[in-house]
Amino acid sequence: MAMALLVPVAPPRRLPRRLPAAPSAGFAFLLLLCLGRICLCDSLASVVRSDAGGKLAPPLADIQQKSWYFRGHHIGWEEARAPGDGEAEDEEPIIILNGFGVGSFHQHRLMPELLSDLDGDDVGSGKGRTVYGVDYLGQGRSWPVDCDDGNSENEKGLRYCIDTWSEQIASFIEEVVLPAHISRCEGGAASEDDGPPRVHLVGNSVGGHLSALLAAKRPDLVRSVTLLNATPVWGLNLPGWSGHLPPPSIPRAIGRYLFDRIRDLNTIEKYLEAAYANRDAFDEKLCRDIRSCTEGKGGHAAFASILWSPPATFPSGPERTDRDFYAELSELKCDVLLVFGRDDPWCKPAFARRMADALAKREEGGECCHRYLDLENVGHCPNHEAPQAVGRAVRRWVDAPRKGKNRSDVALVRGEEEVFEEPWGAVTMREMSDGTNGYINIGLMDRLVSRLL
Repeated sequence: MAMALLVPVAPPRRLPRRLPAAPSAGFAFLLLLCLGRICLCDSLASVVRSDAGGKLAPPLADIQQKSWYFRGHHIGWEEARAPGDGEAEDEEPIIILNGFGVGSFHQHRLMPELLSDLDGDDVGSGKGRTVYGVDYLGQGRSWPVDCDDGNSENEKGLRYCIDTWSEQIASFIEEVVLPAHISRCEGGAASEDDGPPRVHLVGNSVGGHLSALLAAKRPDLVRSVTLLNATPVWGLNLPGWSGHLPPPSIPRAIGRYLFDRIRDLNTIEKYLEAAYANRDAFDEKLCRDIRSCTEGKGGHAAFASILWSPPATFPSGPERTDRDFYAELSELKCDVLLVFGRDDPWCKPAFARRMADALAKREEGGECCHRYLDLENVGHCPNHEAPQAVGRAVRRWVDAPRKGKNRSDVALVRGEEEVFEEPWGAVTMREMSDGTNGYINIGLMDRLVSRLL
């Protein structure tokens, strides 16, 4: 969606049956690279048991919408469990973290796949596990009470930045997820080891960036991280304002102008056409639902705050002063799985390879491992465009220790490659390594861009 940030377009209007072409994105693509790879929403459908695009509706999920308060702000979240699972729980929870500008409704294709047991002799079943989705403050269903474009008492001093979101997710884990998990276990094993229970994070786009940040800041809460086309950068840190609400007049005007243009229906469709490898993986309903999640009273101020807010504050060791995303990956104390759509126009395989190289620098002989899976015929949102492949890989990954296997050598792909048939096309999953499969060939320009970012 940010591809057209600086492109004048017509005022928002009713979407025709067939969408006309939107104006060229031009210079705005540079702003997209700085802002981060934005993954747009799937739906605001009130019926949470069906997928938003209308293309796929896996039956094995009971998804419930719930609410919670973070520092007095209303937070919307969702909980999914396999039907008929009762209250028994002996597997650590999974939390899916969204891309920018969306809510957990963008995970309705993936949630059922994380709970299904389709492999037969696979490493574990999703039964007995809870999958959570949560909306970041200023996104989806999570907004300050009585918000008024940054002017209300509840909004004053608030900054919509990735550090705020990391604190929100940490509190969500401590106050909601882990207490519920421990309560369900009641005398059973609440953890996959002898220590306190933790969670598995699965993050797409900025949700991947946030997952790495949370694992770096709160290793006591995170068991493993799965990065789905994670963006390595976030936060423009524009001069003249800290991002704390209310915004000054100039940032307010700029944020309002840009926000009103990127939520135009034609701009939304053009962004989705770029983000997805398969045009049939989304439809006009999706475009309308994306538009609908921008119509609250806090969107303009939230967008301005995001534009002016700084990058993540990663913890720095005594021998380091940098706060670089790749450097932090090399020091994470948990297992990390990379799952990247090969046809992403922004977070290309070059970024995945650099992340894998950073993870490989972790001390040899340590207990942590990393793996890298490539998804062919998939774009920026594997959670939505390849839910079967992602669901199968993540289940095999998180369930391995419960079945007496190590995440470092459990079979994440059946054979040399594994093909999953989605309604919009086949998805081929392969494991990338320094061994027989090798890495995808990376072009010079992609290498250059990945280094610059």
